[in-house]
Amino acid sequence: MTIDTEKLRTGAAKWNIILDETALSRFDSYASLLIEWNQKINLTAIKDPDGIVTKHFIDSLALLSFVSPQQEAKVIDVGTGAGFPGVALLIARPDLQLTLLDSTKKKLLFLEDVLSSLGLQAETLHMRAEEAGQRSAYREQFDLVTARAVSNLRDLSEYCLPFAKLGGLFTPLKSAEIDPELACAQTAISLLGGKLECLERYEIEAGGGRSLPIIRKISHTSPKYPRPSAQIVKKPLV
Repeated sequence: MTIDTEKLRTGAAKWNIILDETALSRFDSYASLLIEWNQKINLTAIKDPDGIVTKHFIDSLALLSFVSPQQEAKVIDVGTGAGFPGVALLIARPDLQLTLLDSTKKKLLFLEDVLSSLGLQAETLHMRAEEAGQRSAYREQFDLVTARAVSNLRDLSEYCLPFAKLGGLFTPLKSAEIDPELACAQTAISLLGGKLECLERYEIEAGGGRSLPIIRKISHTSPKYPRPSAQIVKKPLV
């Protein structure tokens, strides 16, 4: 066993998330593969089992305490990296139709190994977010769009909101210090068809403060967004 599954079970239960034995076993295998692959490619700076439980697994799962996707909801994790929060959400909710998007092929190869080893299904998409957001197969197709530790909220909104369907949610996992970032992002969120519904602030044990802006897609995103990444950086939506 790689992780303390009882610590994970009780930690998740504090967020009203019940993990059965299958889920706990899958999380243990996930941690083992993360440690193994991290020796070959840079996936995470958090390498100790307890840190993986709190700062990756529970940090990702906490999202489900504030947002309850419908059965078989379509979810996309933008810039998924080592699979957080996407794969963690899928372990807790195997019914989700998950797409894991990342521009780094090696990370997706890791995630494909994880999915295969855990007996789970998800789409892995090797593409830049601004390119995928202009594809009809992905544009405005998702009930839930999420991302963790990817970019500032203003730019991240341009990458992510085009994926959300009308009535869908964009829920990026952010740090406690979100207020200046949120103020800067308000114009972009509105221009892209979103509206901040609420801002959840909470603490992760041994992980510090967190923020979860819950942004509702209330109108279609203009076809001109998302722009190429160079433009997003040079001419931010302010």
